[in-house]
Amino acid sequence: MKIEITEKKENPLQDRAEVYFTIDHVGETTPGRNAVAEEIAKREKSKRDLVVVDRIESVYGIGKSKGYAKVYKDKKSVLAYEPEYKLKRNGIVDENAYKPPAKE
Repeated sequence: MKIEITEKKENPLQDRAEVYFTIDHVGETTPGRNAVAEEIAKREKSKRDLVVVDRIESVYGIGKSKGYAKVYKDKKSVLAYEPEYKLKRNGIVDENAYKPPAKE
């Protein structure tokens, strides 16, 4: 699996960077969300639990996928801006222990 970041935008209002990427996985299955998030965290010099992979879409027949992820600056921002189902899907919070952040 080889990941190439094709575009990166800073979003200071939500304390995150928005990353578009392409994965080359010829001869392999489409990589899982966790493996992709770990690789993006390593490239962006961040922690795994601050990366939310929004989508991974396979390009038919050529062994490539395209995707979109968000890299947050801190855990508080992740919990404030991401819906519960995405936090669970990305393994950032335990399914049974989720508590929404308090409204300020």
